[in-house]
Amino acid sequence: MSVRKRLARLGRRFWRDARAVSAMEFALGMPLVLAFGGYGIEICNLAVTNMRVSQYALQLADNASRIGVNTGLATYQLREGDINDALQGLRLFSSNVKLTTYGRITVSSLENVEQSYDDDNVQRIHWQRCVGLKSGAGFDADSAQAPGTSAGSDGTSSTAGKSAPDGIGDAGQKVQAPDNSGVIYVEVNYQYQPLFGTVFVAPTKLHYVASVIVRDKRDFSQIYNPTPTASPSTCNKYTA
Repeated sequence: MSVRKRLARLGRRFWRDARAVSAMEFALGMPLVLAFGGYGIEICNLAVTNMRVSQYALQLADNASRIGVNTGLATYQLREGDINDALQGLRLFSSNVKLTTYGRITVSSLENVEQSYDDDNVQRIHWQRCVGLKSGAGFDADSAQAPGTSAGSDGTSSTAGKSAPDGIGDAGQKVQAPDNSGVIYVEVNYQYQPLFGTVFVAPTKLHYVASVIVRDKRDFSQIYNPTPTASPSTCNKYTA
């Protein structure tokens, strides 16, 4: 038998041989299944993380709007320890995404009240407190809105904070405080941690804000720090 006929016969046998069809289909299809499956998982994880980060911002704003100790004079004093407790709560319930490791959280008190050194109500960012390791543009709050690390530490005009007649927040989305009251404004910036690196999504920063009106009749004159004193979580500190 000639070589040509042998090759033709071998080709016909190979064409009719169906024993490895499933293995071939699996080998050819698996890369596509893995690619589409991985992409779907990554997008779902990104969506869930977006929802979680937005809820963390809202939860912290709500908690910070309620904290304080009753003075017996129908007002509630806000203490450094109370703020630290609220931030610690954030650490605990956001540990699944390591929010304070890969993010930066800023809590601001926007107040529209008349202090002892004012002649009328003044809207100002009275104080800010922060937590999180990330720093720099896109993570730290707008420096133009920063009241300073000593702001709110006592009831004097030197620590009054920063005037904010237009309110606080992103351009076109600024929040105003009601007369004779205040708003707790929380900004969260978080570097999303993808499951598959940058294979399916580019590096993504999540940005969410939340604001809640202070619930009780708060003493807005200052943040108190009675003995034993607590270390203020001022925005010049970067801790997880």
